[in-house]
Amino acid sequence: MSFVVDVSFWNDTYWEYAFENFTGTPPTEQSYSPCLLDTVTLNKYAVVAIYALVFLLSLLGNSLVMLVILHSRVSRSVTDIYLLNLALADLLFALTLPIWAASKAKGWIFGTSLCKMVSLLKEVNFYSGILLLACISVDRYLAIVHATRTLTQKRHWVKFICLGIWILSLLLSLPIFIFREAYQPPDFGPVCYEDMGANTTKWRMVMRILPQTFGFLLPLLVMLFCYGFTLSTLFQAHMGQKHRAMRVIFAVVLVFLLCWLPYNLVLMADTLMRLRIIEETCERRNDIGRALDATEILGFLHSCLNPLIYVFIGQKFRHGLLRIMATHGLISKEFLAKEGKPSFVSSSSRNTSTTI
Repeated sequence: MSFVVDVSFWNDTYWEYAFENFTGTPPTEQSYSPCLLDTVTLNKYAVVAIYALVFLLSLLGNSLVMLVILHSRVSRSVTDIYLLNLALADLLFALTLPIWAASKAKGWIFGTSLCKMVSLLKEVNFYSGILLLACISVDRYLAIVHATRTLTQKRHWVKFICLGIWILSLLLSLPIFIFREAYQPPDFGPVCYEDMGANTTKWRMVMRILPQTFGFLLPLLVMLFCYGFTLSTLFQAHMGQKHRAMRVIFAVVLVFLLCWLPYNLVLMADTLMRLRIIEETCERRNDIGRALDATEILGFLHSCLNPLIYVFIGQKFRHGLLRIMATHGLISKEFLAKEGKPSFVSSSSRNTSTTI
């Protein structure tokens, strides 16, 4: 469905109305735009199928990750505690995917309460994910670059840090929770979107700039700084074993960035356009709308990818999973013995060795 208005309405007043209603905002009766707003998105049945697959993989994979880490009580490291919380965040988000899938097929039919809840879980998943990865990068930086064992080995501090991350993630997500509601625009299907009253543009800028700064850009800079020095130290000191033990962590960070960086770059472009820093055109507006749809799916896909990384790269995770299966009689003890221990030798410091 498209929304068309006579080009003669091209003036500042009507352009401002159009400025308030692009990149996902449903057109309303007060929307006056000289543009042909392209509301055609990706094939909804393909999107539903993708969401269903991601839901099943994430539910199974993250449950196994949590089981393996919780079962490995003796060898559990600081990094494992962060990864446990990361798996929990992905699992909670995965539980909302059936609702998102249904909304793609039939519109938002679940009311305002569920709209607020699933939107909150989506935001908390993203922010807790990048904040946990930033903490892992600091932990690795201290353990390898400065060999600070005392700080990184105190598990009770790690628990408080994780609690602080969850609280901060909730705070960053509160604007979405407060303003989201079920909304029925004229001539369109019901949607779950923000209702901010008269000062829409101002509040949208606040909701974009603050979370993107404190929930994405700053943690990203922390990771780049820490991993830059960590890699430099590993290569200069020829720490082969520690480098191999870090492969999983680097893979987790890389996959997170590949999944969520495109979405945040599109949001940043949208923000710059709203601030009139870059020129807004009808074609660019529609391109950003389509890009948001596609990159959001990529971000949702992330919730099921970390367990796959652990399976294919994390040797200790595979061995831990096989050990649990042998304990419950799912595989033979002979098969477990044949598989043997992980091929890499853990560092003498538990700062570097992880369950994953």
